[in-house]
Amino acid sequence: MASTKKHPFAELTAKELTAKIGELKEEGFALKLQQTTGQLENTARIRTVRRDIARAMTYLNARQEG
Repeated sequence: MASTKKHPFAELTAKELTAKIGELKEEGFALKLQQTTGQLENTARIRTVRRDIARAMTYLNARQEG
């Protein structure tokens, strides 16, 4: 059974998605630095950010194709 919830990325424009991807990439970089220096407490956040980037890119590609 498919979920009826819409992801917040579904409502963003292409420009907003591009900006969001940039923000998420910066956050991912900062998290990787924290992990390298041993300061990162929540390591699962790296995985979440990576998946959010992929999700946003999927919505962006769908907008550009359609």
